[in-house]
Amino acid sequence: MKVLKFGGSSVASAENIDKVVAIVKEKSEEGKLAVFVSALSGVTDKLIAAGKAASQGNEEYKDILNEIENRHLAEVRKLVPIANQSSVLSQVKKLLNDLENTCEGVFLIGELSAKTLDRIMSKGELLSSFIISEKMKAEGLNAVLKDSRELIKTDSNFGKAAVDFETTNLRSWQYFNQAADVTVLPGFVASNENGETTTMGRGGSDYSAAIVAGAINAEVLEIWTDVSGMMTADPRVVSQAYPIEKISYGEAFELSHFGAKVIYPPTIQPVLEKKIPVWVKNTFAPDDAGTLIHENGNGNDTIIKGISSINKIALLSLEGSGMVGVPGFSKRLFEALAREAVNVILITQSSSEHSICVAINEADIIKAKTAIDSEFAFEISVKKVDPLIIERELSIVALIGDKMKNHAGVSGKMFSALGRNGINIRAIAQGSSEKNISTVINEKDVKKGLNVLHEEFFEKPIKQLNLFITGAGNVGSKLLDQLKKQQRFLTEELRLNVRVVGLANSKKMIFNDEGICLENWKEQLSNGEPMSLTAFAKHARVKNMRNSVFVDNSASEDVAQVYKEYLKSSISVVTCNKIAAASEYQNYRSLKRAAMDHNVRFLFETNVGAGLPIIGTLNDMVRSGDRIRKIEAVLSGSLNFIFNNFKTGVSFEEIVRQAQTEGYTEPDPRIDLTGTDVKRKILILIRESGVAMEMDDITSDPFMPADCLEGSVDNFFEKLKEHKQVFDDLYTAASARGEKLKFVATYDNGKASVGLRSVAPDHPLYKLDGKDNIVLFTTDRYPDQPLIVKGAGAGADVTASGIFADIIKTVL
Repeated sequence: MKVLKFGGSSVASAENIDKVVAIVKEKSEEGKLAVFVSALSGVTDKLIAAGKAASQGNEEYKDILNEIENRHLAEVRKLVPIANQSSVLSQVKKLLNDLENTCEGVFLIGELSAKTLDRIMSKGELLSSFIISEKMKAEGLNAVLKDSRELIKTDSNFGKAAVDFETTNLRSWQYFNQAADVTVLPGFVASNENGETTTMGRGGSDYSAAIVAGAINAEVLEIWTDVSGMMTADPRVVSQAYPIEKISYGEAFELSHFGAKVIYPPTIQPVLEKKIPVWVKNTFAPDDAGTLIHENGNGNDTIIKGISSINKIALLSLEGSGMVGVPGFSKRLFEALAREAVNVILITQSSSEHSICVAINEADIIKAKTAIDSEFAFEISVKKVDPLIIERELSIVALIGDKMKNHAGVSGKMFSALGRNGINIRAIAQGSSEKNISTVINEKDVKKGLNVLHEEFFEKPIKQLNLFITGAGNVGSKLLDQLKKQQRFLTEELRLNVRVVGLANSKKMIFNDEGICLENWKEQLSNGEPMSLTAFAKHARVKNMRNSVFVDNSASEDVAQVYKEYLKSSISVVTCNKIAAASEYQNYRSLKRAAMDHNVRFLFETNVGAGLPIIGTLNDMVRSGDRIRKIEAVLSGSLNFIFNNFKTGVSFEEIVRQAQTEGYTEPDPRIDLTGTDVKRKILILIRESGVAMEMDDITSDPFMPADCLEGSVDNFFEKLKEHKQVFDDLYTAASARGEKLKFVATYDNGKASVGLRSVAPDHPLYKLDGKDNIVLFTTDRYPDQPLIVKGAGAGADVTASGIFADIIKTVL
């Protein structure tokens, strides 16, 4: 015989009940069935509300009862053929009248006892089971209704009655030995030895079904709900969660205890003792495989079967020298909590015995504090024990799996995954059975933590990378285009799912937690909300997504000033904006330190040489113990273009104007020609070499007459014409020596400078073409022939590719 149980969502409406009947009809062809049903979805809560309202003298209870009555009568009219409706409606009205009389009595005396509340709550299952049994009969099934109060006997602990298994097992066995093909029973309800109605607490319908399944040694227990089995995680929090194929009784118990709502924890005990398999199935997708719970829950070879959590947790910590080596201290703590009916969910104690902490429900904080303060009042008064420390707004996140036992590295993998995403662990507990590793974390980190752990233990090794991008101009547009084109490669070759979840320019910003479509991002952005750096940063911080990266494609000082806020929120920063890394040395170091402290990355490869691997190469040398002795570099593509094309017959003014027109320089070319940008770049390289230096420490050798720096851009070009001879003389002098003019940044013997130099043909800088950059590193390991990095050092495409590479480095 099989036992089936259908939950409230499965019987929420006539349409759903039709699905239930169809499932029962198909299952009945395989043998006899016992079918337990819950109350219609939401009815139990309304019954409780009606009882409480009545006890408070509030006549609104009548409105609630009318709502309950109308709903059940409507379902009868939808489900039962007209010819049979009269008798069915009559019986339903009888049950409803009894409910109304009970509530009226509560209203009159102004008191709602646990016994009376059980009687009120029972009407939900009594009504649903009767209506559903009549529907089954109308569909031609050989179905009978059996009141489970006649089978399941309990004590008189109303609201959470304990089962008398000896009597219950005997009654159930005797009845089902001669039962009809389909027996429909109300879940949740039972009775004491006096025949008074009792209930078995939250999830009691599952328990009812399991009790009878165990009593009659059923072939299987099937729990039908609105999900396709027990899930690897809560699908409302982890979108990638999927049904578990097979799971052991112990694993199921752990998962259900830690918040998996599919089954009620005590459900497992009666079937566990008889080793009866349990299927968790989906009423709305009956062909889905579901989850099989049985003695050997091997299933696939995954070490972890599920991840679950409990929210609204408080952590209570006791510390003090008076605890060390004192027998019975823990006993006193737990007895004090037990006297106040405070349930301890998790316990940790240091091996030094200097501290002990327990996790409890936040609702019990006041009771727990009062009990502990009273119990240890003397020890606290003489400072042998410190006053109780209470931490609120915490959650427990647990990994569950039988195979964790003796499998090295699971805890390390868990802690590492959480740590990489800036999730601090407040407490850790692991039982000797090693079926469960529990961590206490901040409640705001639960969603991120569950997703991080699910990605680590359950998903194909594809990491999700969430980008918040500011700057959608030339470089930003190229980056978005590259991201779009590389999606398939990233997924298949690097196992990365890179999503742009936030995008902004100087005027607008947009967000999409599932990823902004990169096919029409310009249109979306034009319709976005007004841009605010504060709001953009707050959104990234509040969303608290795993593997988050803030990308700055701008040249804005305002944007650079918010980097630390992102880093402190465990969000990596990738930027082509040189302002932060070239700011005051203290700020530069604080950004690097913030990244290290919060286990994220602060990457700025494109600050020097666009996409060239200059900073990365320098970092590798320094990390491996090499010492940088000297740096020589041409770091301005625009200046290299100007001096490569400055020759006899072409004035300096003409070539600068050409560079401006073709976009090689800033709109005001003086920004390039004064070498300010080059100073920033060499400063960054010097700092990355391990040297503390400020911008003012770098000397400049100006080659332009001072009056060229005054006035408007148009005036600047006029001054270049006036000083044509000055620039011609520079070129002529260099040419006479067979040399070329290059704007060079140099670091040597602790000193740095930038300026125009005449370079001989045998120097590596001599043959530098176009707008290329070149850097020469002379080091302890490269003392005679410097290590050279050379290539295109400007352009939106190569800059975007460098940013792209840094983004990937944040997780690889």
